[in-house]
Amino acid sequence: MVSLQQHGGVSRQQAVSQPSSQRVVPKPVPEAQSKDPRGYQLEQLRRRYLCQETTLKDGATSLAFRLKPSDPDFPFDLDLLECELRVPEHYPEEPPTLRVRNKDIPRGFAINVEKGWEKLVREKPGATLLALTHALDRNLEVFLSEQKAETIKLVAFKDTRHHDAVEHSVSQAAAMKQASPSALSSVQPPSKPQRYLEPSYSQEQIAEAKARRAQETRQIETRMGRLSLYRRSADGIVYTLPVEPRRRFELPAGLQGVKTMHFIVPLLYPLQPLRIQLNEVESLDAEPLEELFVQKAIEQKQMTLMSHVNYFAQNMHVLAKQAQAQPKQPEEPREPGPKSKPAAPSVPQKAVVSDGLDDERSHIKVIPRPPEWARRAGDPEDEEDSSDYSYDSSSDDGSDTDGAPLTADPGDSVLPSGSTRERGIALSFPGIELHAIELLRVSILSISVKCERCKTVNEITGLKDETEKMASCRKCAAGFAARFRSELVHQNSARAGFLDLAGATVADMLPSTFVPVCAKCSTPSPGLVSVRGESTTNVCRDCHGKFNFKIPDVRFLPYAPGTLTAPASGNPGKQDKLGLRTGEPLPSRGACGHYRKSFRWFRFSCCNRVYPCDRCHDEAEEHLNEWASRMVCGWCSREQRYAVDSCGFCGRSVIGRRGKGFWEGGKGTRDRRLMNRKDKRKHKRVGPGEAARKD
Repeated sequence: MVSLQQHGGVSRQQAVSQPSSQRVVPKPVPEAQSKDPRGYQLEQLRRRYLCQETTLKDGATSLAFRLKPSDPDFPFDLDLLECELRVPEHYPEEPPTLRVRNKDIPRGFAINVEKGWEKLVREKPGATLLALTHALDRNLEVFLSEQKAETIKLVAFKDTRHHDAVEHSVSQAAAMKQASPSALSSVQPPSKPQRYLEPSYSQEQIAEAKARRAQETRQIETRMGRLSLYRRSADGIVYTLPVEPRRRFELPAGLQGVKTMHFIVPLLYPLQPLRIQLNEVESLDAEPLEELFVQKAIEQKQMTLMSHVNYFAQNMHVLAKQAQAQPKQPEEPREPGPKSKPAAPSVPQKAVVSDGLDDERSHIKVIPRPPEWARRAGDPEDEEDSSDYSYDSSSDDGSDTDGAPLTADPGDSVLPSGSTRERGIALSFPGIELHAIELLRVSILSISVKCERCKTVNEITGLKDETEKMASCRKCAAGFAARFRSELVHQNSARAGFLDLAGATVADMLPSTFVPVCAKCSTPSPGLVSVRGESTTNVCRDCHGKFNFKIPDVRFLPYAPGTLTAPASGNPGKQDKLGLRTGEPLPSRGACGHYRKSFRWFRFSCCNRVYPCDRCHDEAEEHLNEWASRMVCGWCSREQRYAVDSCGFCGRSVIGRRGKGFWEGGKGTRDRRLMNRKDKRKHKRVGPGEAARKD
């Protein structure tokens, strides 16, 4: 009997664990859809989208609506997809068709979307129109990422060859009548016009070119996207990039004003050559340099786009000299016409260059080269070549037009008096270690400076790029100013930027914020705090690769004097806003609603602003308060170093009744068991019954 029950239990368990296929039922179909599937699905689209409905002559229904991509990370610049859906009269026996009506989308990509709709219809035979529309929304990025479909453009053409043939035969007959018999024998029949054949590429070459172009343009957008002068055209072909030549003063006069350039990247790069267009300069001065860059770019196709940009910025003065030294191509012979006046003899380039150098020789300053810039003995790398880009210079003569070598003395660095970039104090990290880091930038710098008046060490924090900051000495109240100009640090450049100081000298670098760029995916990481001798490790947010950097040493190398001027005393703007007069009391003697017996104001070190107390600071500012090291007396309005109980000038107490207060420095007690029975605070906020029991 037990065995039968066990056998029966096992059979029931098997029946529960293995349900039969007859119990799996399909999703129920609404009755309205089963009766009229076409009308039901059209009504779904009318409720979902704002449609413009049109009935065609063949009985089909045309619905025009706009589809907004639902993907929050949709990569294309497409706000709405204008769709025209044609539903046949005998739907669902006949498939629906889709037509893309966006005028800003090239027809080849619109055809890809329409073919993608047809593919969805074939793969999902029982899906409704609304379900197909949702599937189109999910796969829209895939359809637009495919190779552009080939299209044909029909152009009206008028055949005028018979007119040209008649004119040619008439002119030839007239020439033959005037020619001698010997000349007639030398006449040859006209040759067929040559046609230019565009190069054809295979599908594999086009796919590889597009993949490489996408990767290298993404690198340019990552590195240059934060710059103010950076622009990108809607089609992604023209990039407006800022240009900062390495030696602007060596450029020709017509090219020294360049600030930006148009970097033209064709759609089939690198199969099609790169081109550049310099802005803020005359076209006659820029065209030879632009043509030379195109030739160099064709010779070095293996280099990346960012390498082209780096090389051009570092060696623009060399390319400009080479472009001027190249002989001009002979012009095609022109038809005989009126005689023109002979051109004036051109001045040799050698004389022009030598004259310019002689005129400016008195303004040139020679600064010793920093020690960490000295190259290792036997290093064959040229001084002029960039670390990211090196062209084959075998064809270049390596000399200037006047016979002088193009490269400068490796021991000297020449800076003109009008230079505004390489001024102040250079911040250098000799021996910096970068592992899996492409670029490193100091985003927020904190330094310690020494006052020129009393030699007291002070701190300046929160220095950002191109932002001036003023402060005052904590001992003598002498004012000083600082400004930081950031530069990019990489494997072959240890200079992090320049410091402009006035009224103080730099002492050391404090913990600062650095922004590293991943070498694998060129993604900048959030700010990381580091200091001298500390090794910082983190993980990339995009590719999750591990990177590390270490700054073993920090050096400050003085260049030319900066352009800042030290303020008279502290920050005068903030002192004038207080409206204080020495010897007169503060409003309410410095007390506030939070602390009524605190007769002073505090200058908080976090923002260098004055508030009556910490709560007043937190209510007015968006950051937490830090310890205040200075105060303003509420009796005489004199600012001084923080004191616990009394003013250092007038001697009055700033904490109310000395020794009896219950706030700063009070000697009383708040323990009700130890308080005096006559103290009014003993029974404060206590009911009468409870107070009687405690007594």
